[in-house]
Amino acid sequence: MENHRAPGGRVVQRQVLYLGEINNSQREAWVRTIEIFEEGTSPAKTMALFPEDQHREIDDEQVVQIRLKDVELSRPRQWGACWLACTLYKQLGLNTFWAEKLLPNRKGTRWDLIVQALCCYRLIDPGSEWRLHRHWYDTSAMADLLGAGFELVEIHKLYVCLDRLIEHKRALFNHLAQRWKDLFNAKFDVLLYDLTSTYFESDPPFSENDKRRYGYSRDKRFDCVPVVIALIVTPEGFPLAYEIMAGNTADNTTLRGFLGTIEEQYGKAERIWVINRGIPTEEVLQGNARKRSSCLLPGGNTERTIKPLREGIG
Repeated sequence: MENHRAPGGRVVQRQVLYLGEINNSQREAWVRTIEIFEEGTSPAKTMALFPEDQHREIDDEQVVQIRLKDVELSRPRQWGACWLACTLYKQLGLNTFWAEKLLPNRKGTRWDLIVQALCCYRLIDPGSEWRLHRHWYDTSAMADLLGAGFELVEIHKLYVCLDRLIEHKRALFNHLAQRWKDLFNAKFDVLLYDLTSTYFESDPPFSENDKRRYGYSRDKRFDCVPVVIALIVTPEGFPLAYEIMAGNTADNTTLRGFLGTIEEQYGKAERIWVINRGIPTEEVLQGNARKRSSCLLPGGNTERTIKPLREGIG
């Protein structure tokens, strides 16, 4: 336990590490079985992990006694989740992908490792870049796993790195789509399309190209400027495309562009789109109906015409 002083002079305790409970028979078993292997030495040394008031002389020169009252916990770090996140990252081939796309600059900045740290952070404990810089990186094992020090998460590098990713957006989705096919046998014949928004507590005016514009707020914050976020995913949750649009973009004006984007990037195929009924317009549906085609049903020569679904599932 460690003590923390609370308001009013009170002292509260926070549990830092639980060592468990052990009875006499278990203690004897531990004395015989706990082994610590030191590098380059032989034989192994056994550690007796018991307090001094329960100390018993052990007639074994290979046994090392430990005084628990002098054991300290120094710089604890989250390791398991970080290791698993890095393993998943490598399974998706993202380490190789970004190493080829984001080469080190003249000062030796490893942009590919910064991306990996950002991805693992967002997966394990999502938060702002500022929090990653000030707190999370130092309390995690990412520095050990990436072989990089605190210079990896300098605040300006975290922000600049995000800008460097935009130009590789399409290549990234192509890479991920292929990995999802290889790892999970993912199919893209059924796609889910939806819109959401987020807002900024900032004051206009902005530049002409700024996407922060007053519009409908799904968060009921009409005093703030929103942006609209569109996302296409498979039923398993694998994203295929996303787009950030101006906050005053109407929902029913977004679908046509995304249909074209998916066809251009992943090829033309008969797909089922699941969409909120307020998004597609009659004009878009009629245009899609003129493009309908025929296919052969498995196991026969019967021909069936695939028509667009007029009302998606909300």
